[in-house]
Amino acid sequence: MSDKAAPETGAKELPGSAQVVIIGGGVIGCSVAYHLTKLGISDVVLLERRQLTCGTTWHAAGLVGQLRGSQRMTQLAKYTAELYHGLEAETGQATGFKQTGSISIATNEARFEELKRNASMAKIFDLQVDVITPEEVKERYPLVNTEDVLGAVHIPSDGKANPVDVTQALAKGARTGGALIREDCKVLAIRHDGERVTGVETDAGEITADAVVLCAGMWTRDLAASIGVNVPLHACEHFYIMTEAFDGVTPDLPVLRDYDACAYYKEDAGKILLGAFEPNAKPWGMDGIPEDFSFDELPEDFDHFEPILTQAMHRMPALADVGIQTFFCGPESFTPDVRYQLGEVPELANCFVAAGFNSIGIQSAGGIGQVLAEWIRDGRPPPDLWEVDIRRNLPFQGNKKYLRERVSETLGLLYAMHWPFHQAETGRGVRRSPVHDRLVARGACHGVAFGWERPNWFAPEGTEARYQYNYGRQNWFDPSAEEHRAVRGAVGLLDQCSFAKFRLQGRDAWRILGQVAANHVDVAPGKVIYTQWLNEQGGIEADLTVTRLADDDFLIVTSGEFQVRDFHWLKRRIPKDAHAVLTDVTSGLSMLGLMGPRARDLLQSLSPDDLSNDAFPFGTSREIELGFATVRASRISYVGELGWELYIPSEFTTGVWDVLVEAGESYGLRQVGMHAMNSLRIEKAYRHYGHDITDADTPLEGGLGFAVKFDKPGGFVGREALKRQKEAGLNKRLVQFLLGDPDPMLYHNEPIWRDGNLAGYVRSAMYGHTLGAAVALGYVENPDGVDAEYVNSGTYEIEIAGVRYPATASLRPLYDPKSERIKA
Repeated sequence: MSDKAAPETGAKELPGSAQVVIIGGGVIGCSVAYHLTKLGISDVVLLERRQLTCGTTWHAAGLVGQLRGSQRMTQLAKYTAELYHGLEAETGQATGFKQTGSISIATNEARFEELKRNASMAKIFDLQVDVITPEEVKERYPLVNTEDVLGAVHIPSDGKANPVDVTQALAKGARTGGALIREDCKVLAIRHDGERVTGVETDAGEITADAVVLCAGMWTRDLAASIGVNVPLHACEHFYIMTEAFDGVTPDLPVLRDYDACAYYKEDAGKILLGAFEPNAKPWGMDGIPEDFSFDELPEDFDHFEPILTQAMHRMPALADVGIQTFFCGPESFTPDVRYQLGEVPELANCFVAAGFNSIGIQSAGGIGQVLAEWIRDGRPPPDLWEVDIRRNLPFQGNKKYLRERVSETLGLLYAMHWPFHQAETGRGVRRSPVHDRLVARGACHGVAFGWERPNWFAPEGTEARYQYNYGRQNWFDPSAEEHRAVRGAVGLLDQCSFAKFRLQGRDAWRILGQVAANHVDVAPGKVIYTQWLNEQGGIEADLTVTRLADDDFLIVTSGEFQVRDFHWLKRRIPKDAHAVLTDVTSGLSMLGLMGPRARDLLQSLSPDDLSNDAFPFGTSREIELGFATVRASRISYVGELGWELYIPSEFTTGVWDVLVEAGESYGLRQVGMHAMNSLRIEKAYRHYGHDITDADTPLEGGLGFAVKFDKPGGFVGREALKRQKEAGLNKRLVQFLLGDPDPMLYHNEPIWRDGNLAGYVRSAMYGHTLGAAVALGYVENPDGVDAEYVNSGTYEIEIAGVRYPATASLRPLYDPKSERIKA
């Protein structure tokens, strides 16, 4: 590594104000400063408590991989590689960046299928990923023992870089653009007025600021907590060794990843750096980070690393005769879901975060700096960042015990098998519905989502309610199919307590919602409206239902995944002088789904209220008596069948559940899990926010134009953008696909081919037990325009692990296209 640049202390007086203050001088903070200046924002001050890179950047391995799990994340990683490629020429500061490529090997069939699926996925990201043989692995990396290797993937444009040098280059570029970088300057407090940040207090004075960016790595959680901001992350010990130099280690060796052995190998000046992402990692720093922590290492733990080294000597036999020059252990930040924390926090306006990079900070830094700088400039997020948006976090995820348990697992997930429907094993039991114990007794296999224990499927009597993972039909396939068929043929009962619920109350509530919602919500009390909330560009920010309970009272129901995001999206759009109060009532209001052609018969047998189609049509919501409770019954469906969503005060939930289960025996009632809900909804082509529709998609592109009321009084946010798009025509349309072959399984990100040309990719998929094959939703794209004729005239295939399968495409739901069943 290069010598560290001298501190800038004393070079310039600390200014009294700045447009943007960045806290943290690692690679992320310097990248944000660099990109802000590139956008013409030069009034930037970066504050580093000690020296640049002294936290975790300095000891990063410096791998620059590009293939990530989504198109957007891959775009950011690709941009990072492109930036590093030209950064030395631009700044005159060496970066050590070399595009030597990377090889990821598979030693079992499941891993090889995963790699081949990834190679197919890379085609939609415009990234070259080649599937290669063991012989080709040996040719590119002669030191590797390939006797147990089944195959591999090779990414020619991947590389490696020197983290310290990259950071110094970004810092130099930022200074050239006008930014001030001040080292040995500790931030003592972040100032705010309760609504937005106003600046920082340092040991060298105060700076007022329009925006403050927290890029403080493992210090970020506690720094944010000091101002009431939730940033769930926790440091873990990360291990690697550096060998002595030995023959055969040449500068052109690619980065090697042996996922099944939890190991990576990088050439470094004729030596091998061997690192690991092992299961059962060691959390660190929960009791606080030492005040003088700077370029520090953690104590060695050879016993912890020895299994990695033993397997490495099998993979690279030459290691058995080579000495270890350095045994290193240092802290790196990890998050509960192995996705980094990015963006403007919901608690305080103009407070931004970029932290928790799960050991991919170097390969992410360029893209992160770019999009966060754009976010600060524009006052809105760039599109399609929802998976890393800090607004996804829920309050409980800042709990220290939860974080400590969860990150011990998440570090190892980087190299573990990325099984479809994989469930976390740590930090479980956080949020449970009132009927949780009843579900367990019935054989429910619970998954975890947003902290909620949710019944995903029910194990048949005498079998264990536990996942057996693979890429084919997992052990829950047949039981879930029976649940699916019960809803289609009789009646199913679903625990939907994990859905988020808000109340907006006050005489101005209808006016506020009218501006935010694209659909018309100024309806009579007792009506349920399906709608989207849009941004100014027409992109979908939320997908939900709004029920008018009274003239001044609305119930909003949305996905539990976006509980914080959607709540704050609406809250920030309530004018200060408005007569309206928004309350999150999720914890106090349970939600059960009673769905299927016999749902009315069952419910009517238990309630004196008239549930006939004439008295209680689709889209109606009212209170009814059920058991000893008064519940709100809303006639709406996410599974494509006649049914009601039942909203119940939490303390009445078990009583209502028991009444339904007991009476349901006469009507063929079956308890139904989330996997069946997913297979049911996708047959009906119901959209799932975050997959099928995002803020990068509009309602017109997503086939939701029926929920947009262009002519409603007062308009709505995003209307003008949608009008322009409608006039210009669409370049993509969301389409439903059904495979012709009943055997293959689709999950997501599989390429869609139209007439032999790449036309898009699968956004979400599930097996359709009624339709008899895997069903998918994905966009068909064409820069020259996509209309119904274009979609319908094509011949389609969907690629799975390098093999293309014929598929039928439809703009209308393949199941019950006229929605006759839900309105029966």
